[in-house]
Amino acid sequence: MLRWTVTFVILALIAAVFGFGGIAAGAAGIAKILFFIFIVLFVISLITGRRKV
Repeated sequence: MLRWTVTFVILALIAAVFGFGGIAAGAAGIAKILFFIFIVLFVISLITGRRKV
């Protein structure tokens, strides 16, 4: 999922350089959502992975 986030950030940066405002904003929005989902899943995996039964 982190790979998709980086892909959309790079796409947003390239679109911003060429002046495609709508595409850049859309890609940046998707990258932001994926980044926060990745962070939440990472924290959950840290919490559940440290459990000793």
